[in-house]
Amino acid sequence: MPGDGFTITSRIRNLLRSPSIKSKKKCKESLTSKVTLEKVLGITTAGNSGLTCDPRSGLVAYPAGCVVVLLSPKKDRQHHIINTSRKTITALSFSPDGKHLVTGESGHLPAVRLWDVAERRQVAELQKHKYGISCVAFSPNNKYIVSVGNQHDMMVNVWAWKKDVVAAANKVSSKVTGVSFSEDSSYFVTVGNRHVKFWYLDNCKANKTTTPVPLLGRSGLLGELRNNFFSDVACGRGSKSDSTFCITSSGLLCEFNSNRMLDKWVNLRTGATQSLSLSEDTIFCGSADGTVRAFRPADLSFVCTLPRPHPLGADVSAVTEAR
Repeated sequence: MPGDGFTITSRIRNLLRSPSIKSKKKCKESLTSKVTLEKVLGITTAGNSGLTCDPRSGLVAYPAGCVVVLLSPKKDRQHHIINTSRKTITALSFSPDGKHLVTGESGHLPAVRLWDVAERRQVAELQKHKYGISCVAFSPNNKYIVSVGNQHDMMVNVWAWKKDVVAAANKVSSKVTGVSFSEDSSYFVTVGNRHVKFWYLDNCKANKTTTPVPLLGRSGLLGELRNNFFSDVACGRGSKSDSTFCITSSGLLCEFNSNRMLDKWVNLRTGATQSLSLSEDTIFCGSADGTVRAFRPADLSFVCTLPRPHPLGADVSAVTEAR
């Protein structure tokens, strides 16, 4: 009957308008607005490009899924940046002044995202990769961001982020695991599987258009180490600014001179080595078993081996000697 249909429709409308339904909706909305992420347990980084530190503030950043954890070791407190795309973050790096953080992600059509650290909000993004990003880095002069795609993406992009244009781009044929800029920002170096390559930014500086120019790359002369897997890289600083230091997964610390030629190397005498960091007077090499050895950049002479981290739950105040 038409009258019955009208009655049923009216009843449904009245039910939806009832105060109990409205109050439940309001309650759900208020709870959603009150829920905040307090603390993240764990880390999802797959390599050395998934951990970065701001030398000015001491703030440490690392990924946990689609979240960037900003940890202050001094205060033992976390802040968080949530990637609204919900894509897993694979690489990150602080800007030289510590005001910005750049992230790369995985998945289809991943973006390079630029974040304001203080406000923890996204300020820019670049979508020039297709299948995933393995490394990101700021240039020391803060003008460029370089992003390197994974072995399926194979793209290297130099982003003039203040102008929001890609200044230069090229392809890389190897799996890349590390990237480092020279001290004067004139070039950067990528390393990976049988791969050490120097990329020069001369064309970027001369480019006055918004169209990317070909990125000029020259391979390092690997000599008898050509079949090694180079896991990380750091360009020299100070008096060694013309040198480039790399480590191999087999445990070798290598130095390339200004002519891109392998000049010398030393055996770290550890297991698989994966991370490298340096200052003007010290090179630190970290291995998978927790061993960290220090060397002098001037001649690659051995300095010391750092004590390993104490086991979880150990009372550090009760330790009387290093082990």
